[in-house]
Amino acid sequence: MPHIVINGTPHQADEKTTVAAALMNLGITSRTSVSGQPRNPLCGMGICFECRVTIDGIAYQRGCQVEVREGMEVSTDAI
Repeated sequence: MPHIVINGTPHQADEKTTVAAALMNLGITSRTSVSGQPRNPLCGMGICFECRVTIDGIAYQRGCQVEVREGMEVSTDAI
């Protein structure tokens, strides 16, 4: 199981899963709307952009399109 860091906290995620699925499995919200509402992926195929996260310092990555990998750093705070 790959070790990843989400919002500064270490976690383990299942291999061959996407970042969006890992977040959902861990009970972590992908982002917060401008009105403060928690948001999670809707489509799971990169169209809705509700899974936007920062991955290894690169903002606005679609978490449903990126598989987890060892040492990955994910932030849901900046978006």
